[in-house]
Amino acid sequence: MELYGKKINEDLMITAINGKKMRALKVITESLRYLKDHALAGINDHASGRTFTVSDFTWVLTVPAIWDASAKQFMRKAATEAGIVRESQSDKLVIALEPEAASIWCKQLPSDGFVDENSTNATLQVQPGTRYIVIDCGGGTIDITVHEVLDGGKLKELHKASGNAMGGENVNKMFKCCLKEIFSDDLWNEYETTYPSELQKLMYYFSVLKCVDDDVEISCPFNLAVLAQKRQPMENYFKAAQGVFWDEGSIKISKERLRSFFHESLTGFTKNLRDILKKDLSIEYLLLVGGYASSQILRTHITKQFGDQCKVLCPVFAQQAIMKGAVMFGRNPAVVASRKSPFTYGTSVSLRFDASKHKAEKKFSNEDGDWCRDCFRTLVTVDEDVGWDETRDHIFQLTDRNQTSCNFGFYRTEKKNPQYVDEWGIEKLNSFDIEMPNTTRGLDRKIQLQIKFGFTEITATATDVDSKSTNSVKIDFLTK
Repeated sequence: MELYGKKINEDLMITAINGKKMRALKVITESLRYLKDHALAGINDHASGRTFTVSDFTWVLTVPAIWDASAKQFMRKAATEAGIVRESQSDKLVIALEPEAASIWCKQLPSDGFVDENSTNATLQVQPGTRYIVIDCGGGTIDITVHEVLDGGKLKELHKASGNAMGGENVNKMFKCCLKEIFSDDLWNEYETTYPSELQKLMYYFSVLKCVDDDVEISCPFNLAVLAQKRQPMENYFKAAQGVFWDEGSIKISKERLRSFFHESLTGFTKNLRDILKKDLSIEYLLLVGGYASSQILRTHITKQFGDQCKVLCPVFAQQAIMKGAVMFGRNPAVVASRKSPFTYGTSVSLRFDASKHKAEKKFSNEDGDWCRDCFRTLVTVDEDVGWDETRDHIFQLTDRNQTSCNFGFYRTEKKNPQYVDEWGIEKLNSFDIEMPNTTRGLDRKIQLQIKFGFTEITATATDVDSKSTNSVKIDFLTK
């Protein structure tokens, strides 16, 4: 979650509960290194004498769909530094979007693969034209993706990924706020910073309990009780607490108070869902996946809110759906045929100056006429369908007959029709030069620009048609 909704660069710092700071790239790299080493050790323990290495596999790393491209690029860099993949073998690492992975898995499940709380024997009836929303209910984020099934079983994204940071951790936060209110701010802060491992165990136990819709009971951690009893008897802390009780070493939480922990989270993504359903996309199903979807309170809420509009389904193993679907995606990334572009992407060009269209301050002149600088040439528009691994060709012409090189700067924005690259809300991403040594034909020269929209990266290649000089760049989304 430290990568969500932020300007990200390689020097981004994150802070632990104890106040210590470390580079996020280091923390995530070492976490991925541990997982890689653990996986290889497990495989080699059952390899019958053969030793597998990291390069024997294609690795799949799942990320939230609503993450910015910079966060996805950051994860690829961390995986590279962790030794999962080499720069020269980048195709050995596939980054999968979590709701897409879950979608791929769910569309092939039989009816007994879904939770059947209402004895309806419901299943996802997949045929060309079927449209459904995948709600990936994760710990940090709620990811919402809308898919249509195409001929051959491939998927088309109908609405760009949306969501918020109201995942299961928000419920955990409300539980912690409740304990903080009971035990006082200073006592809780002392406990949180002094015994983080014990607190982590407490939150794990709570994550299991929050799956039910009933009164629950959780053992009070030893060190929390020790700190608290130094000040007053434990019973005194709970006298004014609403729906929370002390019972001989355990903290009891009523069903009503447990439900209250979910209110902010459920309200947040219910609004997101309503906004999508208002668009009249003919949605037939809502698929609830992710660990947070194991919560009966969440499933009941979604069914009550939207059950009259769509069939609400949740796979029996809601969290495994993402992992298993990610493996299927890694073997066939083309299963998602097209996605919606999250931004308008473009490059800076100069056009013939037109006083009726262009700003006077953008005008410049040379022996070949009057020109307008900094014009935005759109390469793809926000919400436009972009095919998997699609390449688009654009032709550019020159503004100076003596020009021997050309610079391409790449930009993105959420605007649909920007006019200039220096408008508010437009971000510069990358730039590169293409050499054009042969000036014989003056202005009658062309540059071909190929833009390849890969799954998690965009590659631009420029070619001088006359000299065949080329240059390529992967668009860098990490801020400098």
